[in-house]
Parts: sequence; structure tokens; C-alpha cells
Amino acid sequence: MSKPHALEPSPARRREDISLPASSFAILLATLFFLWPAVYNGFPLLMADSMTYLADGPPVARAIFLHQLSDYYGMRSLLYSLAILPFHWNVNPWPVAILQSFVTAWVLWLVVRAFSTRHTVQRYLVLAALLSAFTSIAWYTCFLMPDILGPLAYLALFLLFFARDSLSRVQRAGLGLVAIWGITAHSTHLLLAAALFVLLLIFAVFDRRPFRRSVPALGEIAAILALAVVAQLALYAYLDGKPSLNGQRPPYLTARVIADGPGRWYLDSHCATEQWAACGHLANLTSDADSFLWGDNAPYESASEDDKRRFEAQDVPFFLAAIRAYPREEFHRAADNFGRQLMAFGLYDFDSSDWIVAQFSQIIPASRASYLRSREARDALPLDALSSIQFWAVILSLALIAGIALLRWRKQSRTLLGLSLVILSMVVLNALLTGTLSIVDERYQCRVIWLVPLLAGVFLLDWLEDRTAAKTFAAPATQKPTRTNAPA
Repeated sequence: MSKPHALEPSPARRREDISLPASSFAILLATLFFLWPAVYNGFPLLMADSMTYLADGPPVARAIFLHQLSDYYGMRSLLYSLAILPFHWNVNPWPVAILQSFVTAWVLWLVVRAFSTRHTVQRYLVLAALLSAFTSIAWYTCFLMPDILGPLAYLALFLLFFARDSLSRVQRAGLGLVAIWGITAHSTHLLLAAALFVLLLIFAVFDRRPFRRSVPALGEIAAILALAVVAQLALYAYLDGKPSLNGQRPPYLTARVIADGPGRWYLDSHCATEQWAACGHLANLTSDADSFLWGDNAPYESASEDDKRRFEAQDVPFFLAAIRAYPREEFHRAADNFGRQLMAFGLYDFDSSDWIVAQFSQIIPASRASYLRSREARDALPLDALSSIQFWAVILSLALIAGIALLRWRKQSRTLLGLSLVILSMVVLNALLTGTLSIVDERYQCRVIWLVPLLAGVFLLDWLEDRTAAKTFAAPATQKPTRTNAPA
């Protein structure tokens, strides 16, 4: 008889049967947990980009279903705009928040089910309640942005690879759809999902299990990535006449390298001989990447349409040229941006503006009055307190993870190691990608940081499972024999 795999769960673990009504009740209750910020606010949460996502859906739908093409569809994820359109119809955004909360609750249910064999409903609800109270997860499910879909896509890929045996075919299909939606919802989600696939492939190569056992899961994940890429390419090819993964994307790389310094230095020494779009805006260059892109005097926003197209076409070439000229300087700036982004995860993006209020009249007029009554519109959300609570929740979670890992470093299951790999790599790579290639922004890291407390909760759950399993497994050996009277 062959020895059991060292990283497989104890044989004393036997997953309990949970009825469909019980699991449905748990998921719906967790959905309500994740909706509390919108209820407290009096309206789903918004930022300026939210209005463009709401506005871009109808022209895309008209182009696809009515063949009424337009000259411009926006610069955000058109697939996200299209997906949420049936849930708001430019009338009421509440169904979008409910949808995102429900999908989040369902994915977390499958994560907990992958580790829990007893008292699953109770443990799941406790974990969901704690996450909704002390982390940003509930704020981002109620946020009319695709930010929550990135972490859900990474968790879906984790489940498909490490917890495949705990899923039914319907659940795997549902996770595939969630992953595709999340990957296509933002360009950074696609890059991070591709990086995660590479990490899973490396894990499979060095795993103690035979590689052939990982082939079906790897094939499924590769198909998900391929479908997401094909969907993006096909949509933009139909709408714009040329395939693209992100459509008309602002020159984020140009803004980043100019803000860091090497881009400005390169322009100062090369504008006399080279025709870069930024050469016509030397007087307005700043050390802030956001200011380069947006605002009345921003080089990109204030440029003519022809110059904007030049900025976009030259984005990658200019970025590479500046890095080749000043590689050491840009490396140091990028490292600093990465470190700052890794620690920047406060909830500070939920604020109102006159521009948002003005857009209601054009995009979703029926909800304008409701929004104006919200705490967000009145700048009455306790964002400082919420950010402080989450900061300490993350610190305590890291301490809990480290403590349990040290106590049980030889007893970690393969599934728990897999979840740790997925969450920690995505949190770090998210900061690396956004901080070095875009701007340092609290929102970028805040949308994934709740995964760390989730990991801490699963570490605690797995420890409780092992304790319960050990007691159950040892119980028959420790029971006292019962005396029976011999027959007369």
C-alpha cells in the first residue's frame, strides 16, 4: 500500500452533506452582509469612473445588437459596462451592487467549502460577517466599479486548480464565467491572471503529485484566459475595426515615467531631434502622473484629438526609450513606487464631486435625488476610521498567518498552500504592477487587501478542522470497552 500524500488532508476529514436550502440561505445572508455599506450610505458607492461605466453600456449594446456603430465607446472596460447594463438600464444601480455582492458571497462559500467539513454554514457566516465588518470587501461589492472582480477571478482560478475535487461541473462552469468576467473587466486583471497561470504551472511542475493530475485544471484555466482574450479582441475589432485588448487606453506609461523623472529628462535632451507628442507640452509637465493625464491643463486631457492619438500610439515606445536612457534611476523610482503602493490601502476613494452630480442628469437621472441624499454625496462617510480599522485587521491577520504557519509548518495541506500562493502573490504583484506602471493610489491595493484577512480566516479554519479531525480519528482508540455478561 502506498503512503498517503504528505500534503493531503487527514483521512478523518469527511465533508458534511449540506442541503441546497441551507447553502442558499447562507449565501443570501452573506450577500446581505456585503450590502451593508450601500444601505448605510443610502446608495451604491461611486467615483467618477463609475459614471463612464454606466454610460458606455448602451452604445456598445446598440452596436452589437442593433448594428448602430458609434465613433467612440469610451476608454474603460466595455465588457464590464455591457455586463452590468441589464442590471441598471440607466435607471437604478442597486441591482449591480446586489449582483456583485451575491457573486462574492457565492465564491467565498466555495472557498470555505474547500476547507470546512463540519459546521460549514456557521463558520462561513462568521467569516463573511468579520470580513464585511473589518475589511474593504463589502465596500467594493457595493462599488459601481469592476474592482471586486479581480480578486474573485483569482479565487476562482485557485478553486479550479487546488480544490477541483470539491466542485461540481455546474460550479466549475460558474467559476469559469466569474473568472472570464473578472479578467475582461480591467486590463490589470488580465495581466495578473496570466501571471497566476504561470505560477500555477510552475507549482504543478514541482508538485509532489504527478504532473498529469494537474493537466485538466491547467487546461481549463488556459481556456478561460484564451476565451477572455478572444472576447476582448473580437469586441474591439468589431467596434473599432482593429483588434485590441484595451481599446483607446490613456498613456499611463508615459505619465508614469515622466512623473518619475526619466521621462522629463529624456524629453529635455531629445525633443530637438525627435518628434514625441509630449514635446509640445513641456511647460505643463508635472511630477504627478495623475496630473499629467487629467485636469484642465493636463498635457493629455487638454491635447487635441490628434495629439491624444499620438500620445496613445507612442506610449510604449516612449516608455521604453526613457528606461533605456535612465535604467538605474527608473529602477529606484519604480522600487519606491512599489513599496508605497504595497502599503497604501485606505478607503479614501468614496467621495463626491460636482462632475459626478452633473453626470446624473445625462446618464441616470431617475436616481439623482437618491444619490444626493446619500452620505457619500454629503462627504459624511467615516473613511479615516474605516481605513484605520482595515489597517489593523491586515496587521493582525499577517501575525495570525505567521503564527499558525510556524506552529504547523509541516502540517499544511496542499490546498492551504495553494491559497497562500494565490493570495500573497496577487497582493504583491498587484502593487508591483499598478505602482510601477500606473500611479500609486489607495484604491488599487485596497481592492485586493481584503484577501489577506480572508487567508488568515482560512488558516484558522484549517487549524480548527485538523483539531476536530484528530479528536474524531483518535476517539475509537480511547473509548473504554463495554462489559457484557456472558450467557448462562
